[in-house]
Amino acid sequence: MTELLATIQTMISSETDDLAQIERTLTDGYARALELEGEKLRLERQIALVTQKIARGDTAENARELAVLARRLDGNAGALAKLRGVLGELRRHASNLRGSER
Repeated sequence: MTELLATIQTMISSETDDLAQIERTLTDGYARALELEGEKLRLERQIALVTQKIARGDTAENARELAVLARRLDGNAGALAKLRGVLGELRRHASNLRGSER
């Protein structure tokens, strides 16, 4: 993820004009975003299961597990938001390049 973000930032800041490279990077970025979305759904399902266990009275260990899952979900949301933001910037850069080719 760190490498992908660095690559995208470099492409944007250096105003890379290699449209094929930009498209490959966008594809890689969208694939990573889908992975993060899948992870988010899995974490949400795990949180729901742990919450049900807590509701049944099994609290001590499950409360700790819930806290860990909540932190992971928060980190996932932050990573996904950051990735979407830079992908949007790169997509706009690609659109500008396409417009200048006409």
